[in-house]
Amino acid sequence: MSNEASLFHHPDRNLALELVRATEAAAIRAVPWIGKGDKNAADGAAVDAMRAFLSTVDFDGVIVIGEGEKDEAPMLFNGERVGSGNGPACDIAVDPIDGTSLTAAGRSHALSVLAVSDRGTMLDASSVFYMDKIVTGPAGHGVVDIRKPIGDNIRALAAALGKDVGDILVAVLDRPRHEQLIADIRAAGAGTRLILDGDVAGGINAARSGSRIDMCVGIGGSPEGITTACAVKALGGFMQGRLAPKDDAERERGIAAGLDVDAVLEIDDMVRGDNTFFVATGVTDGALVAGVKREGDYIVTESVVLRSKSGTLRRIQAEHLASKWLDED
Repeated sequence: MSNEASLFHHPDRNLALELVRATEAAAIRAVPWIGKGDKNAADGAAVDAMRAFLSTVDFDGVIVIGEGEKDEAPMLFNGERVGSGNGPACDIAVDPIDGTSLTAAGRSHALSVLAVSDRGTMLDASSVFYMDKIVTGPAGHGVVDIRKPIGDNIRALAAALGKDVGDILVAVLDRPRHEQLIADIRAAGAGTRLILDGDVAGGINAARSGSRIDMCVGIGGSPEGITTACAVKALGGFMQGRLAPKDDAERERGIAAGLDVDAVLEIDDMVRGDNTFFVATGVTDGALVAGVKREGDYIVTESVVLRSKSGTLRRIQAEHLASKWLDED
């Protein structure tokens, strides 16, 4: 196959810069709803903006991981085709706002997120909503394992990092289901960073260099798990997952969909190959990126763009002329 022909089968490096326009648009459109208490209105505005911008991108995208199904919120639905239909054939994971509750409450760490991989490489885990996950940086390879007790994993990672156990910081969603997990982390001597909502950023911060978070663990959404895997691949980090059906009916749905609900999923089971993109734009301020800000006549956004093939993380700060985006009095 010629190099020219291959561009129409694999996501191209320039695709990331097109995709970030969609997350920027979703983040900007969500701003009027920050702190207004209506997470569905925020999500709906972000969905509409993301869909509109994706329609202009030269790629043939199919949404494998959609958003909003759990809460019957506005959706970019599973199986929806996006893009112009020309260019590389891709699987897409979307979350126009990862952290709708955070946005509605005016809290930090809400993101607009997109992940992309070659067609047929992204696991469709949508029939089982929850996934148990563990994420670390590169030091976790061959060192931690989701099947081991959390204390053992903390001690092993601390040794690999050359840290005292007391200096290890573990991110985990602050949920009643994690009460024992949180107690076990603290009993091992490590500290916790409790996440209110949206665990994609927690996983990325555990995997990236220079972050204060060393590990992210616990049960969160399986769609968010697949999305996170695209980012962790680009960062060279370690990730495992295990589906967590909430009842026998969901377990049976997962089995009927062809999922092994008892298997430990390695990162290559979640996203095959080494050609993933992950883009995220801050909606509200967080440790990963700053939120949307209005500065005079401009709207300022900050985004990260990750690409596994090149192993790069790029930060993009953009200034958008406000008159092009917002209704002015």
